[in-house]
Amino acid sequence: MSTEPTVEKEWYKMLTEGEPIARRIYHIHGLLPSDPRCKLCASPFRGWGGFIMHLLGRDQSKYNPRFCQACEKFDHPGGAEVVITMLFADVRGSTKLAEQMSAVEFSRLINRFYTVATHVLVHTDALVDRLMGDEAIGLYIPGFAGPEHPRRAIEAAQDLLKLTGHRDPAGPWLPVGVGVHTGPAFVGVVGGEGGPADFTALGDHVNITARLASEAGPGEILISDAAYAAANLNLGDPEQLQLELKGKSEPVGVRVIRITGDYVSQI
Repeated sequence: MSTEPTVEKEWYKMLTEGEPIARRIYHIHGLLPSDPRCKLCASPFRGWGGFIMHLLGRDQSKYNPRFCQACEKFDHPGGAEVVITMLFADVRGSTKLAEQMSAVEFSRLINRFYTVATHVLVHTDALVDRLMGDEAIGLYIPGFAGPEHPRRAIEAAQDLLKLTGHRDPAGPWLPVGVGVHTGPAFVGVVGGEGGPADFTALGDHVNITARLASEAGPGEILISDAAYAAANLNLGDPEQLQLELKGKSEPVGVRVIRITGDYVSQI
């Protein structure tokens, strides 16, 4: 008898509800020193309590150190299709920037971007899918970011542009565009069986988010209508567009938020 349906159900439950932790276990973990702790199970990451949790396999997650590895359960292949919100942030004009500075200078600039992006994604409870080239990707999964994951992703996009200097009248220290979209995606661990394994999200809606980010200009957030409606945020009356995205037969409706100078458009 195949175990795949059971594995998929376990993944779906974890991705939508989080790892179920008995109140008694949560209370016991909370008595152990010391902060910081896993947001889901209260396992400490420091002190002798942290050492005990290390022996039990509850070290900090590499995808978001606000959670522990045991709660994320990303140590085996499998996954499920769930509705998530995705944030893709792209450096605009990175090729031209690289031509204007040495490789070491450019690497420092990109590392600074990675640091800022990681800070924003981690503190809004996204799982950092990857930092690659000139791009940062965060996955807002209900079991970790909560039911308001679309709102948290849009707020994170705003913070990311502010922290890269897009509110500075002199201009940003790095031009960045962001795409945010909500939709179903396969989320899980792919690969394995003797080869490399990777936690990621796959599917058409992931591709849509990537296309939105590639279309966003410096200081722009392109929010799909699906994410905008799900977020229930009061952003005034942002510009609405119908974008023809590469590989899509139908246009995708978006709302445009621009953050420039000392003025945040439509916020």
